[in-house]
Amino acid sequence: MRNIALSLTLLFGLISSANAVTGDAEAGKTKSVTCGACHGPDGNSTLAMYPKIAGQHADYIYKQLKEFKLGMETGGKQGRYDVAMSGMAMPLNDQDMKDLAVYFSNQTTKSGSTPENVVEEGESLYRGGDMERGIPACIACHGPRGVGQSLAGFPKVSFQHPEYLKLQLEKFRSGDRKNDMNGMMQDIAVKLTDKDIEILSKYLSGLH
Repeated sequence: MRNIALSLTLLFGLISSANAVTGDAEAGKTKSVTCGACHGPDGNSTLAMYPKIAGQHADYIYKQLKEFKLGMETGGKQGRYDVAMSGMAMPLNDQDMKDLAVYFSNQTTKSGSTPENVVEEGESLYRGGDMERGIPACIACHGPRGVGQSLAGFPKVSFQHPEYLKLQLEKFRSGDRKNDMNGMMQDIAVKLTDKDIEILSKYLSGLH
């Protein structure tokens, strides 16, 4: 693995708050009308194929919007490319992205649930990883409740739709998605089995 997750967590946790995204939440609400068609007016999507972005860190939302736009501008060679989202991000300027990021980050994520049959295995993998296979504990970056760390660049993953989480882990594993910091998620996901991904995705949906 290129970096030790815990060390990065401690390092980026010391970054000055001056790097945090600043925007106008009210302006973001006005600009969010189009976003609401897929993500819901408050960022709580009802369709599992679209992620919940309510309560997500503003820095993370801002980063993803910039990279979706970059993905479109470079034909997928840089950033993060998605047919729908890259197209939606193209007309946004930097201030639009900041306003939207702040608005959605101020919303409350609706809770999800974890099936009883994955709690034990999910908790074990999330909290302890699997040292024999070189899989670090998810908790090191995403925290005990899955809320991540804004300034360190680690997103909130709790209460997310399991279908969406599963898809993203599979994309990191295949290399279809590679806009993660220092390739950390790619390095981890490539070691996960289909069963690991299924369990983690369902476990995180109700983590709180």
